[in-house]
Amino acid sequence: MKKNTLSLSAKFLPAVAALLLAIGAQASPKLIKKVAPEFPREAAQKGISAGTVKAKLSIEADGKVSGVDIIEAEPRRVFDRAVTTALMDWRFEAGGEKQTHEVKLVFKNDD
Repeated sequence: MKKNTLSLSAKFLPAVAALLLAIGAQASPKLIKKVAPEFPREAAQKGISAGTVKAKLSIEADGKVSGVDIIEAEPRRVFDRAVTTALMDWRFEAGGEKQTHEVKLVFKNDD
């Protein structure tokens, strides 16, 4: 019985490997318009000169960003609004289907 189970699993390995390759090979959407977020004046006034934000974009089939979710931010809630405003103006090449894409933005104020 064990031999049958192993041979059955072995029979499906090429299909499973092909599926995993297809999932892993999914190309990132092609960015065609990028808008840089502004460094928030409130952050500078509070003495914050740097930070990072990781966000997940919801991208419609036509390439427009329909939503932005903040996944991580350091410091928290300082750059969220600036990131959301900028990313909502980003545009991607039309992909024919809805998709998501993660980006990490780094803020640094040299003033």
